[in-house]
Amino acid sequence: MIQRRFTLRGPLDLASTLAPLAHGRGDRTIRIGPREAWLAMRTASGAASLQLVLDGADALEVSAWGDGAETAIDGAPALVGEEDEPERFVAHHGVLRDLQRRHSGLRLPRSRRVFHALVPSILEQKVTGTEAFRSYAALLRAYGESAPGPVDLLLPPAPETLAGLPYHAFHPLGVERRRAEIIRRAGARAAWLEAATSSAEATQRLTALAGIGPWTAAEVVRSAFGDPDAVSVGDYHVPNSVAWALAGEARATDARMLELLEPYRGQRGRVQRLIEVGRITAPRYGPRLSPRRIAAI
Repeated sequence: MIQRRFTLRGPLDLASTLAPLAHGRGDRTIRIGPREAWLAMRTASGAASLQLVLDGADALEVSAWGDGAETAIDGAPALVGEEDEPERFVAHHGVLRDLQRRHSGLRLPRSRRVFHALVPSILEQKVTGTEAFRSYAALLRAYGESAPGPVDLLLPPAPETLAGLPYHAFHPLGVERRRAEIIRRAGARAAWLEAATSSAEATQRLTALAGIGPWTAAEVVRSAFGDPDAVSVGDYHVPNSVAWALAGEARATDARMLELLEPYRGQRGRVQRLIEVGRITAPRYGPRLSPRRIAAI
């Protein structure tokens, strides 16, 4: 185990900042509390577990285990948003000014782990959150490995493991052939994806793979690179939530959402995140999308 202490440059809401890195209650790669969090990860130096503990209002105590411990600790400040620049965001709507004030400790994390963020994002394509989270938890149980350290966490499946699986191995996990093939292709190109050095480069590489579009790429780069402008075009709920928050409109297309977000270009992903943290949702009309069997997808 190695340890380090960092001085924070401002208030930090640890739980809200790290929340986008967790994918359902069955995600055993991460455990988040108000003042403490644990994460399991694969780094270029090897596997690692990372413990983050807030000490007072301005310090973060970090401990790490495993061959990748040094790499994990070096990345801890970026992980909790120390490279983020929330002060650059200027709210033009009262609701956003209020959210900015009430959530002053919210940061955009930068995990630098593209493939780790990509797999659950692929699983979340065109299905309910319940279905996606159930499949990801099952994938971790089946192909994850025990993480180093004193806490019962799982490492995400290795890219080569997922690339080598036949597509039908995903069926017991509730994943149909289309998403299975995307994960397999991504696993085979994981090193190339991880070599991206910027959000723009990562987006270009991600969308060059068949089955990965703007929605999936935005989900990945917002957490892997802390991209404040990555907005989830193509989402089922986000356009409605944005339109309701900014214009009082209960329904919106992607085009209308982008029109409303245009004054925030460069910070559109931060607006989306503030609305999510503020739990602002448009009124629901009609039945919700129900979970389905994979044969129907």
